[in-house]
Amino acid sequence: MAQLDRLLTQVIAKAGSRLELKADRKPRLELKSGEVLELLPNPLPAVMVDVLAGDVVPSHLKATWQKEGLAEFDYDLGGQCFRIRLSRYLDTPQILAEHEGPSRPPAPQPPKASAPAPQTVLSAPAALAPAETPAPRPPIPQPDPSRTPARTRKGQGHPLGDRLLAALLERQGSDLHCTTHEPPLVRVHGDMQELEGFGPLDAPTLLEMMESLATAAIWQRFEEHHDADFAYAYEAGGCRLRVNFFQDRVGPGLVCRVIPNQLPDPDRLGLPDPVRRLASLSKGLVLVTGPTGSGKSTTLAAILDIANQKRKDHILTIEDPIEFVHPRKGCLVNQREVGTHTDSFKSGLRAALREDPDIVMVGEMRDLETIAIALETAVTGHLVFGTLHTSSAIGTIDRIVDQFPADRQQQIRVMLAECLKCVVSQVLLKRIGGGRIAALETLFVSPAIANLMREGKNFQIPSAMQTGRSYGQRLMTDTLVDLIQSRKVEPLEAYLKCPDKETFVAACKRAGIPFDLRLGEAES
Repeated sequence: MAQLDRLLTQVIAKAGSRLELKADRKPRLELKSGEVLELLPNPLPAVMVDVLAGDVVPSHLKATWQKEGLAEFDYDLGGQCFRIRLSRYLDTPQILAEHEGPSRPPAPQPPKASAPAPQTVLSAPAALAPAETPAPRPPIPQPDPSRTPARTRKGQGHPLGDRLLAALLERQGSDLHCTTHEPPLVRVHGDMQELEGFGPLDAPTLLEMMESLATAAIWQRFEEHHDADFAYAYEAGGCRLRVNFFQDRVGPGLVCRVIPNQLPDPDRLGLPDPVRRLASLSKGLVLVTGPTGSGKSTTLAAILDIANQKRKDHILTIEDPIEFVHPRKGCLVNQREVGTHTDSFKSGLRAALREDPDIVMVGEMRDLETIAIALETAVTGHLVFGTLHTSSAIGTIDRIVDQFPADRQQQIRVMLAECLKCVVSQVLLKRIGGGRIAALETLFVSPAIANLMREGKNFQIPSAMQTGRSYGQRLMTDTLVDLIQSRKVEPLEAYLKCPDKETFVAACKRAGIPFDLRLGEAES
């Protein structure tokens, strides 16, 4: 059953004539009397409208829909016929469904004899699976079509997948890991745990479940490249998932990370006031850094939500994939996904300069060209947020400069000194009593620090941070010591996550926090 069927069923039940779905708006049902009803309490994000359209578009129109953004066809639901028109303008999808009444037999209507053909594709996709799937390659075994019922085809969920995701949420896990010949595991408060009641997963079962989660375009990308990233709306759990498909030496696998529908609360995250005030900057570059899984996206989403509430501007995000969905509050928000709405971060960022943004969020600054365009965007008067995989604020500056050839590095130092406003470096630690907590290192670029950056004296920046707390400076070592003293984190956990262990041990001794690393626990 396609997800759109649930809304079309309400059209039939309420004797409606027309259903209209637009990105970032509530679904509108027009009755025959002319009255208009809103079917859902919340607006639908563009990603969800795209998913609903992809569920019902016939196979022979999918290429047209993806390339031209247009498709029109008849759709049968329980003997009731709908004329569906799909359109996409400036990456904003729209679905218009007009209820035409009971389906008519094709025999009395020769001109419309071709109309039921798309319905054969929609009602029995399993029968056409061999024709849709390219010739199998040895590294990826193909699922047995006879084992794949019609209701578990692309983008429509899977019984095993639903059970696994329900168990993930029940355990309050952050990630689900499924690997060939292994039982499924979940990450709970940072630790990997096996899910009880599930045995090892074989390759055909995994492929069947993976194909049911992905759209046709995502599945084709996985078959061609052996990996794929996308976002999946898990309606039953009230959340979205960031999904990664991969192929390793034993077979296919997947990882799902939970993304709550609710935007993160700065108070629950414990964001300090100087970090919250970053949302009020008029221009400059702000970087949130840390290892994979350290909560960078969550921190950025919280800062963007503050800006969305307090400002009247245009926010543009470029993500891979789209994670937190930002509805319109005080700002107009456009969210673009790499691979779906733009080819790459650098192409999306280059196009952003012509889209009149006030705030630009780059999901990941991966390569030299993306970093160069982000710097240019910040220098030209925009506020740019981005992420990097570095372990400290100082390391972030070195990483950016070292990306460029030697003859350009001095120019980049000057540009960074001019436009860099703050670097937030964070790690996630296990909290005493359960859960996890983020430790933040914050480097705010004061005039003195900007001068050190310009002169290439980054090694002196930690000393300047220690004497510049009035600017909001905070070293990771100081944050970890505070978390230990407030009994939120164990000393060994802080030691393992601290990037500068020698300085951390010295800071603990000054604070009177002795612990024996050989025993792995604090001394009494």
